[in-house]
Amino acid sequence: MTSREKVEAGQRDAAWRSARQGHLRARPGTPRTQGALGLHPLGLSLGHDGIIYVPPAYRPDQPAPLAVMLHGAGGSAQHGLELLLALADEANAILLAPGSRGPTWDVIVDDYGPDVQFIDQALAHVFEQYAVDPARVAIGGFSDGASYALSLGIGNGDLFRHIIAFSPGFAVPPRRQGTPRIFMSHGTDDRVLPIDRCSRRLVQVFERAGQDVHYVEFKGPHVVPEEMTREAVRWWLEGAVH
Repeated sequence: MTSREKVEAGQRDAAWRSARQGHLRARPGTPRTQGALGLHPLGLSLGHDGIIYVPPAYRPDQPAPLAVMLHGAGGSAQHGLELLLALADEANAILLAPGSRGPTWDVIVDDYGPDVQFIDQALAHVFEQYAVDPARVAIGGFSDGASYALSLGIGNGDLFRHIIAFSPGFAVPPRRQGTPRIFMSHGTDDRVLPIDRCSRRLVQVFERAGQDVHYVEFKGPHVVPEEMTREAVRWWLEGAVH
């Protein structure tokens, strides 16, 4: 093995160890290249890849908000993207929607690892091509995606200042890092993830831990109403502290 191969192997080992700990290493910085506008695949995986959307008003000299949006169980990157896609142009926000390596996110069926590693690669890919405002980086999702967003978001709160959780079931953060703000919404008639044992319980846990939580209940089942996505985006962008 050459010296370069040894270095690359060491880097891969370090990345995997971080992923197993639920730790994301990518951070916003000065882009080295200029990425395209619009909707396009990440091109990082032949199988479960991801999608990025960059609004037409994006400018490299004006760092943009970024939201990493996660799909529910059995969903796809497209499902994650669609959660906020209708509002992206108005908010001038970049959306990153990775696909899970399996039918749902890694820690939900086993432990942290492959999905954390892919999300880290996807974030590094975005940060290399686009100027992102560190104060307005969010992670969000629906159902299992919301549970995973809460878990990764709390565990990487120095990266994600904001967490958007639509109808989550639980949270299993690998640790507490930083003090991310949390938006949660849940339907009172949800029979998939009943509100009493899910969001109402989580809100109590987060508030006891001193988290800043904005919680909204709506009359409805396991869905994400348009008014909830609009309120979430307004909460996210208006509450960003530079």
